[in-house]
Amino acid sequence: MSATEAPLSAASDPDRFPVKTWLIAFAGWAFDFYDLVLFSFLLVPIGHEFSLTATQEAWLLGVALGGSGIGGIAFGYLSDLYGRRTVMMWTILLYSLGTALTAFSAGPWTLVLFRLITGLGVGGEWAVGHALLAESSPARMRGRASALLQAGEPLGVALAALMGLFAAPVLGWRGVFLVSSASAAIAIVVRRHMPESRLWDRQHRAHLGPMEALRRLAHARLLGTLGKGFVLGVLKLGTYWTCYTWLPRFLQAPEYLNQPVGRSAAWIVTAQLGQLLGMLAFGVIADRHGRRQAFTGYSLLTAAALFPIAFHGRAVVGAPVLFWSLLFAMGLGSGCTAGFGALLAELFPTEVRNFAMGTAYNTARGVQLFAPVAVSFFVARHGLAGGLGVPVVLAVLTAAWVWTLPETRFRDLGAIPTEERGRAALGRP
Repeated sequence: MSATEAPLSAASDPDRFPVKTWLIAFAGWAFDFYDLVLFSFLLVPIGHEFSLTATQEAWLLGVALGGSGIGGIAFGYLSDLYGRRTVMMWTILLYSLGTALTAFSAGPWTLVLFRLITGLGVGGEWAVGHALLAESSPARMRGRASALLQAGEPLGVALAALMGLFAAPVLGWRGVFLVSSASAAIAIVVRRHMPESRLWDRQHRAHLGPMEALRRLAHARLLGTLGKGFVLGVLKLGTYWTCYTWLPRFLQAPEYLNQPVGRSAAWIVTAQLGQLLGMLAFGVIADRHGRRQAFTGYSLLTAAALFPIAFHGRAVVGAPVLFWSLLFAMGLGSGCTAGFGALLAELFPTEVRNFAMGTAYNTARGVQLFAPVAVSFFVARHGLAGGLGVPVVLAVLTAAWVWTLPETRFRDLGAIPTEERGRAALGRP
């Protein structure tokens, strides 16, 4: 065990994997992400109906991501105040409401409003679910628990691809959004069956305000850590969103790869299968070798897979086996998003954990509001190479930046201090 890995504490470390908590949180996260990305697969019919410009489409793709940043901070704070279970129920109801309202959009401005509502719920749900599962899991397998929860992400994308590409021609894009709002039923399950975090029950402070939360982070000298976690999120999530929000169009558009809808859907599902397997493997690797090593290896794999598609796309698409392999490898590398839940939970104390996690991760995701716009800038100047070159660069930067954070494997969540005198317990000088 390294100097930065705090010892385990029997008092605060659960003795077995919380299956019920994981199952409910997994369902909430899978439909959370499904509702977030569904819009990108329905953008073509929506754009035709409302005569959207390319710039309007880019901003509409990003507005829910921007809202997720606000939701992560707000609901992260509320979760530290009122409990993980209660606030998870609120966030699921909110993103389901936003999805339902999207079906009744009358134009671009109502689309913006309803996608913003969806994003607020999406941002809150991620932080609450990961904090709850981390606090309920044994330290020895916290990385695997985080990965098992985050594995709902590729499932959500695959479902969104199938609904967007195959159900929309039958139901219409409004019908797809309306049907998808049934995810609100998960909130009922949360209310009836989700156990509260015992660690939160023991350590939360009922009247801790936002400024007090920041003060406690400052006293523990964790504001810098919060900033580093934010930058890691910007780089890694930037890699994901600059790639995946444009991938359907890159695959189908005649000026790029010119592939039929059916084949494009199959390739997207292939990438998501790779991401699912990558996430499941990430947890094992992170628990065995450490968080930083796992992030680095996965990010470099992503860059290596995207590079030939970006700069030799027409050639590799003509070699189907190679192209399938590259998309699968790209998916595997994208699996390192599975590490954020455990890593961020292990950086911050219980009474401000969800606030800090939601702030770091979801403000980073909120910055992705600009990802589609940034990619469109480089696409206009350099085509496919410019568009996919952005995530290649971001992936390499992710692999380097993660080393600015301490290794947190095996850290006892109940012993992370909020006062400066406890800095030694965090492995700090």
